[in-house]
Amino acid sequence: QVQLVESGGGLVQTGGSLRLSCAASGRTFSSYNMGWFRQAPGKEREFVAAIKWSGDSTYYADSVKGRFTISRDNAKNTVYLQMNSLKPEDTAVYYCAADRYLRRAIVISTMRTYDYWGQGTQVTVSS
Repeated sequence: QVQLVESGGGLVQTGGSLRLSCAASGRTFSSYNMGWFRQAPGKEREFVAAIKWSGDSTYYADSVKGRFTISRDNAKNTVYLQMNSLKPEDTAVYYCAADRYLRRAIVISTMRTYDYWGQGTQVTVSS
């Protein structure tokens, strides 16, 4: 079982930056692939980025590639999402999630792959 708590959201102007953090409880955090997803008002939740349990593989949605960076610190049980060059269309509630299985060999963008979710943190980008 993994419990996740996101932080770092807020209001930022277009072109600005934010870093989201997701703190995890549980001794097995370092064995889970982790993902970030987001949900804008009136839209379905969508994949943003994911990182392998070992930290040596990442995967991004095309909409954020080159602007967002996912990373993790297994010693701190934390995964991060550095968001640069933010746009109004990045406005959403951002959720972190942990994979259903331990030590999956590849990172996956499919939401149903992730069984453990945080409560979300709001990111608002003003134009």
